Amino acid sequence: MRVAVIHDALTQYGGAERVLEQIKALYPDAPVMVAIHDAARLPALYRTWDIRVSRLSRVPLAKRKHRLMLPFYPQAIESFDLSGYDLVVSSSYAFAHGVLTSPGAVHVNYCHSPARFLWDYHRYADRERFGGVTRMLLSSQLARLRQWDRLAAERPDAWVTTSRLVHDRVSKFYGKTSAIIPPSVDVGKFDLGQGDGGYYLMLMRLVGWKRPDIVVDACTRLAVPLIVAGGGRDLERLRRTAGPTVRFVGPVDDAQMRPLYRDCKAFILPSEEDFGITPLEAMASGRPVIAFGQGGVRDTVLPGVTGVFFGEQTAEALMDVLSKFAEDEFDPQRIRRHALGYDNAVFRNRLERFINGQLGKSRQARVISDIAPALPPFVTT
Repeated sequence: MRVAVIHDALTQYGGAERVLEQIKALYPDAPVMVAIHDAARLPALYRTWDIRVSRLSRVPLAKRKHRLMLPFYPQAIESFDLSGYDLVVSSSYAFAHGVLTSPGAVHVNYCHSPARFLWDYHRYADRERFGGVTRMLLSSQLARLRQWDRLAAERPDAWVTTSRLVHDRVSKFYGKTSAIIPPSVDVGKFDLGQGDGGYYLMLMRLVGWKRPDIVVDACTRLAVPLIVAGGGRDLERLRRTAGPTVRFVGPVDDAQMRPLYRDCKAFILPSEEDFGITPLEAMASGRPVIAFGQGGVRDTVLPGVTGVFFGEQTAEALMDVLSKFAEDEFDPQRIRRHALGYDNAVFRNRLERFINGQLGKSRQARVISDIAPALPPFVTT
């Protein structure tokens, strides 16, 4: 069976790319086709893959200004020759679900989210701080791209989504049902911790829409220790507003990340994520999660067992939770057992079973189609 994997672009490393790694692990010989590829931004593992790129990747500035290329992604995605492939698995947060497959192929789409710049444009543009040129270019193309996106949503044979939030978006924007198979973490990679470090931890991309300012403000006002890991355009602004109990350690690799999780009192997530991998990494380390109670965390965090929610995206709401938080009320072993339900092996097993089910339906449909001409015609009187 010939398999191809499609991903929108490889221009950064995040949660969608970690899912892609697990899909690739299921089909190690499959080529990975992307609109734009920037090898310098990716782990060394990717250099061992058969990565095939569209012509769009050769456009000057395409890698550095990839958001300006968004109106051209549909053409790039449709340019891939998938003739001869029996199974196509697309990993889509924008347009990858729109690939053109052979009539007999099975196409399963793993949807991280319908394209937010299409279906929630104004909030997306504000939070990503689009400049005037980017806004002008994208806004002039929105109607055309939304029309293409709706038509392209008819191309996959089956949809898989990350969370109830994304499941509901796919239903609303595309009218499609989907199976929810959450992303995963390598639980065994993390050490079980007891919170000996006495600090709270925030690990994220430091950009405005994720609201890291809430955490820095709350911990500064309460004078409680906080370690902030990660980089981003808001880093310097956050440094200027932080008090003496807040420490910034910058971007961290896996080796640096594990002890930060292991020794923290709790992990704090102030953003509304489609799913959210970092809370699972904290739980794999046996550490409770304090999260804004919207988005994907509602699927993964068990209030009172693996963490707590704060109800408003404000420093005051977080301060109220932090002032009452008692880490000894949480059992690290119980938290880790919960995280094991999201281990990489569990994810691969769930996805493989789902895809095999779709392949089975396709084979059954072909058998029925093959024998149909031999059946006597249905005659009514």
